[in-house]
Amino acid sequence: MEDQSPIDMFEPIGRGVAQAGVRIANERAVLTLVAISPGLSNADLARRTGLGPQTTSRIVSDLEARSMIMRGEVLRGRRGQPATPLFINPRGAYCIGVEIGWRHREVLLYDLAGRTLATLRASYEYPDANTVFADVAADVQTLRSGMAPEDCGRLVGIGVAAPTFIHGSIMRIGAPPEQVELWRDIDIAGRVAAATGLPAQWFNDGSAAGWAEILAQPAPRPSIFAYLHVGTFVGAGIVVNGSLWEDPSGNAADLGSIVVAGPDGAPTYVHMVASLNALDHRLRAAGMSRPPGFPQDWDWDALEPVASAWLDEAGRALATAVLSTRAMIDIERAVIDGVIPRAILARLLERTTHHLGRFPTLVRPMPRVEAGLQASSAAATGAAQLHLFRRYFSRSWHLLVT
Repeated sequence: MEDQSPIDMFEPIGRGVAQAGVRIANERAVLTLVAISPGLSNADLARRTGLGPQTTSRIVSDLEARSMIMRGEVLRGRRGQPATPLFINPRGAYCIGVEIGWRHREVLLYDLAGRTLATLRASYEYPDANTVFADVAADVQTLRSGMAPEDCGRLVGIGVAAPTFIHGSIMRIGAPPEQVELWRDIDIAGRVAAATGLPAQWFNDGSAAGWAEILAQPAPRPSIFAYLHVGTFVGAGIVVNGSLWEDPSGNAADLGSIVVAGPDGAPTYVHMVASLNALDHRLRAAGMSRPPGFPQDWDWDALEPVASAWLDEAGRALATAVLSTRAMIDIERAVIDGVIPRAILARLLERTTHHLGRFPTLVRPMPRVEAGLQASSAAATGAAQLHLFRRYFSRSWHLLVT
């Protein structure tokens, strides 16, 4: 079965609702279509949303008056009336994306047209609950100070990506015990909002990274795939029927907690084998240490032969996770990304594909493995995208009250 449908996964969102009292839904339908298919005309929008031409024209005029969309040059020389292409106005809205990661934080400025305008990143040994929110606020202020005054008023808020249970694993990366209690009951979005003075919304880091991958995929986007992001631990997300899977609390599919065989054959979790934390343990056992700074900047040749051994075991664990996910959800592809250099990611994908090939085939062919497109900024980017999407584009009924 092929997961690449000729219909883009966002097409259903771009269908209008004809009943009265659904102005917001129709507006979001129009805005979504302009976003996923730049250059559509009023007539194109009416046809694809199913709305009447007058309704569509009224919505377009209202969105233009609010600087959400803008008109291009009139297209002449076609049959019928000249058409005016419509595009998202990049300055229509801005959002800040934040990732509070296990070993780093990232703060970026994102516009409505899907462009990252500026990024600030810093590494640390662990996210210190006493200081990280003030550090994020300082970075946010730096980004805001670089914005034009008229654009600052269009900054709608902050999307914050962070692990769900920081307190449960923070000691695994060497943080002092008091950090467990400090993180146990923290409202991450609330603390960011209080520190920055901007409304904030929390997203699981795996969900946010998975969403960034959805938007990075070329149209028509796949409607179902598994996503794994190799960092200090293994973030993950699942896209099913064109939607990012989340439980009611916003948690993502924790594919990193799938049970696999460790290097010694004993049962363990994907997190404990395929993560950079697992590589850290291997390096210490070999009398080496994890290099400082960002993994993208490490001298990976200096980590041999430990790095090669880790890549092989990580590939085996990820292959098992992919097949375990396939047993529950009929995925045809798995997208793997991470905070590692592209050359190292290519080696990891080769090892994952190799180990997939060693499993017996039942009826269906093995899922194919592909490299992700967002790399280290996936979580922060996805958090900003999700905040904007749910504010302006999503037609889900429980989100229409924003």
